Amino acid sequence: MTARAVPAMGRRRKPPPGARAIDGWLNLDKPLGLSSAACVARLRGALRPLRIGHGGTLDPLATGVLPVALGEATKTVSYLMGARKSYRFTVRFGERRDTDDGEGEIVETSAARPADTVLEGLLGRFVGTVDQVPPAYSALKQGGRRAYECARAGEAVELKPRAVRVYGLRLAARPDADHAVFEVECGKGFYVRALARDLAAAAGTVGHVSELRRTRVGPFTETAAKPLENLAALGHSAPVLKDLYPVETVLDDIPALAVTGDQAAAIRQGRSVKVQCTGGPGPREAGAIAVSLKLSDGTVVCAMEDGALVALARYYGGEIRPVRVLNI
Repeated sequence: MTARAVPAMGRRRKPPPGARAIDGWLNLDKPLGLSSAACVARLRGALRPLRIGHGGTLDPLATGVLPVALGEATKTVSYLMGARKSYRFTVRFGERRDTDDGEGEIVETSAARPADTVLEGLLGRFVGTVDQVPPAYSALKQGGRRAYECARAGEAVELKPRAVRVYGLRLAARPDADHAVFEVECGKGFYVRALARDLAAAAGTVGHVSELRRTRVGPFTETAAKPLENLAALGHSAPVLKDLYPVETVLDDIPALAVTGDQAAAIRQGRSVKVQCTGGPGPREAGAIAVSLKLSDGTVVCAMEDGALVALARYYGGEIRPVRVLNI
């Protein structure tokens, strides 16, 4: 959550002119019509961070929460990808499109319009761990190529069902017979477009997503998201720092271990450090990190020095080994 002076030495790549080291997360409210990559490019030009990335793609036709990682926060993006996500979306009944959203070509129509009671009675089928066939127009690979590339070339796309997790699904509104608004909370790898397609089919009709808004990604919520124009307008000004979330915001579910200065120095050099449970037998081992919790092999932990994140490390056989060292 800081801006640092750019060191003159020690970086593999020369920083771009005017770059500054800003570390933290921005909670961006992605506008309609822009891709996630285009939003990141806009912020890169305005803020000029050393590094920038995002935590979960949104299609151009979608709006809402797009977490953007700056500087050292880019090293923690993978820990956000598995976070729960929430969406509010509108299904347009009566039209099936090849992309399962409003951008595609109409491939099938139906005069059937399901009643609210029918829709509400179907929701339970789609909650829990369910098998979902991803949309043909997706970035998943088929035969070494992206599925959407095959679909655009007119080739048959046959993606296998994947197990996905849905924590909650409800009918939120029914503006008219042609449209229904739903809210869903889901896990990694879930496609809202596929849910709309399957829900319409289960209701005896066809449909596609006509509007989609992401309302939450892990700790980042719709109510706290900032418009792209507001963030881009800040440029190099100091106020942008007040909108930054700390790097460790996405690591709340990962155990934290307090380390000393010597232990932190060793971790920054890529060396392992021994860990000893304070409740275990025998005398305290010199130089070992004292912990009160039991760790299993493979557990990822946050090594913290005086409240500052030093590294993400993995526990194996009585020691932690650095996985990602952060220079904050």
